[in-house]
Amino acid sequence: MVFERVKPLIVAGALAAAASTASAAQASAPPVGSLPAGHTARIQTVAGELVAVALPHRAGGKTWRVARAFDSKVVTEASEADVGKNVVLVFRANGKGTTRLVFALTRGESAKAFESRTFVVNVS
Repeated sequence: MVFERVKPLIVAGALAAAASTASAAQASAPPVGSLPAGHTARIQTVAGELVAVALPHRAGGKTWRVARAFDSKVVTEASEADVGKNVVLVFRANGKGTTRLVFALTRGESAKAFESRTFVVNVS
């Protein structure tokens, strides 16, 4: 009998814990602030092809992040991997158009950018 009254409390507690975990997982990093001048490369491809960009590893806890939104009708990220001394991101060319892939080197998920790289992708 006592267990029947406690059971709903256990379920409610478990649901509350799951909800708080889900909320924390959905939290995103702060947006990257202003970008220092960096290299720009232009890439020409056709729909259906894969495009890879390589960004050099940096010391001191610095990591590359996507710094600006890009047009997912033009490209979508397919994979990411550490390859030698680089982080390689692979994008699938989805449809005709042009978009910019802008990356910033930050320390953790901070807004301050130490370096930037831009790839202008034109899909025909």
